[in-house]
Amino acid sequence: MKITVKDLIYMRSEFDLELTSLTDETGFGKEIIFADINRPGLCLAGAFEHFAHDRIQIFGKGESSYFNNLSSDVRKKVMKEFFSFDVFCCVFSHGVRPPSDFIETAIEKKVPVLVSPLSTADLIDILTRKIRNSLLPVVNVHGTLVDVFGFGVLLLGKSGIGKSETALELIERGHRLIADDIVEIKKLDENTIAGTGSHLLRHHIEIRGLGILNIRDIYGIRSVRNRKKIELIVSLEEWNYMADYDRSGIDENFYEIIGVKVPHVLLPVRPGRNIPIIVETAALNQRLKKMGVHSARELDAKIQNWMRMEKQ
Repeated sequence: MKITVKDLIYMRSEFDLELTSLTDETGFGKEIIFADINRPGLCLAGAFEHFAHDRIQIFGKGESSYFNNLSSDVRKKVMKEFFSFDVFCCVFSHGVRPPSDFIETAIEKKVPVLVSPLSTADLIDILTRKIRNSLLPVVNVHGTLVDVFGFGVLLLGKSGIGKSETALELIERGHRLIADDIVEIKKLDENTIAGTGSHLLRHHIEIRGLGILNIRDIYGIRSVRNRKKIELIVSLEEWNYMADYDRSGIDENFYEIIGVKVPHVLLPVRPGRNIPIIVETAALNQRLKKMGVHSARELDAKIQNWMRMEKQ
């Protein structure tokens, strides 16, 4: 996902960022690549050896006070060295405005200069969280995401297989809808992905014959949630009598999304099978596995032990 300096300025309503530009819009289209923030304290003292110029530069009270108290000649020398690098963007906290010559030089070098009334700590925290969240890998998947017993279960399968109907039955049984049709999946870390619905389709579900339903309006606020970590993937497919479906559950299967492997169950669909109840059971069984209880393997161990005893 792409995020620019201009995006930061328009985040104020969502994140109370309250950024105000002190320069024109030149440089606002710069794309942010790093979530890390840099405080140029040592650079202002002349130590530019490891200057992380390609990050947002935060000027806190300390940096602002030190810089403003420099003599005119020293300040010009520091600014000349500072702006000799391709500085990305400068943000001043606590509502402190930099000297006019700093702003003039920034405009000349096409470096955006912003000011925020927030404290340095709050500003860094909000910027880091938002930028890191925006830079996370994202993919859109055709499926339905449901919170089942606190487990995020992603239902996959071709169109018309019954994903939405399964989700509707699960909602009727007290579980919660996260997204239907288009699931936006974001990689949170090396082992975790989470899903959400698009802003326009959130809390809606499509049922053939009924059309589009607003689950929140029909079942109430407790029937939906906005985001959930995905811990189990269930693929629905039409029953194939020639297929060799898993009947023991001893082996673990995984489905990979954005480089993250998630436990995977393949469920064949045919008349007479209660798929919602099977999905519930799969979620409960996966919870047991996370707790170290693997029913199929425990039974297999008992059988193996019994066979050894019989041979004696």
